[in-house]
Amino acid sequence: MTTTADTAGDAPATEPTLRIGEVADRTGVTPRTIRYWEEIGLLGAGHERPEGKHRSYTEADVERISEIVRLRDLLGLSLEQLSQLLEAESARAHLRRELTKTESPAERRRLLEELQVHISTQLDMVRTRLTELTQLADELEGKQRLVEQRIRENS
Repeated sequence: MTTTADTAGDAPATEPTLRIGEVADRTGVTPRTIRYWEEIGLLGAGHERPEGKHRSYTEADVERISEIVRLRDLLGLSLEQLSQLLEAESARAHLRRELTKTESPAERRRLLEELQVHISTQLDMVRTRLTELTQLADELEGKQRLVEQRIRENS
């Protein structure tokens, strides 16, 4: 493990960074997957580096990768859908930070309304997936009933 002072001059020197193999071990994904997610923008734009330099990652990166894995496994979304879901989450995080900085009731209302839009986007994606899973469960239950009926007929 190195510190960000070793790799990035603009980050605090006390923030530890990890190499890609360490991140892969902690998150259960391969270094190749991490690199691919960086290339397609799923991990955000914080990983530009000079040619030949090692990638370095922070705890925030580990948390983001862990969240991507959780959502991928839980919801079974495509990478494009995951990207949309994570963009909405990033926008929500930004808006929450902005909320802490303003006292203006009108600005707070605007930020809250924008938050609501992002939450609705995420909720729509989850509900769509839930509907698909419910339909699959219904189909399987129907097949199960049919097989049970045939078992009874052949007894």
